[in-house]
Amino acid sequence: MGRGRQGRKRFWRWRSNPLRRRDDIAEAWVVLAVWILVLVGGTIVGLAAAHATASTLDRQRADRHSVPAVLLADVPRPTSGKWSSGDKDLAKVRWRAPDGSVRVDRTLVTVGLRVGSRVVVWEDARGTLVTEPPGPTEATLEAAVMGGFAALALAGSVCATGALVRRRLDQRRMAGWDREWDLVGPRWGHRTG
Repeated sequence: MGRGRQGRKRFWRWRSNPLRRRDDIAEAWVVLAVWILVLVGGTIVGLAAAHATASTLDRQRADRHSVPAVLLADVPRPTSGKWSSGDKDLAKVRWRAPDGSVRVDRTLVTVGLRVGSRVVVWEDARGTLVTEPPGPTEATLEAAVMGGFAALALAGSVCATGALVRRRLDQRRMAGWDREWDLVGPRWGHRTG
């Protein structure tokens, strides 16, 4: 017997097993389908989610731009004594919108700044304050994370569905074994227990 044929026989052993049942074959196909859906479907869904996230973040970077603004109130440091140079707090700022009008709104600014300080704020095409868009590196990382979460979500739901189907098949097998035992058991004579 050739090596390739022996490998196929070993791999498909469940096909020639005299004890196999239709539910065993169905379970084998369910397991195969789950693996294919997890690997292929997870890859496709993950790539699609990553691409959609990257496109959205690219649009944000294109639509948003920074503008200079003036702080209209002091932004005191926290009194607890624990603060870092990256701490931010909401404060009122004034800036000029794309249409030339003067706007006032609240946004996050670094703590410790005094009234009249110049700050940079981000606005969209309508002149509404928005958050700073992520840079290219952050956008790539965020797209990868979102793609990974989407792939894991698909994999989790497919595996859960497969587990439910396999559980139902196990229940059917157990019920079948119980029926068969009820037929064969009395022929064996005296039952113990």
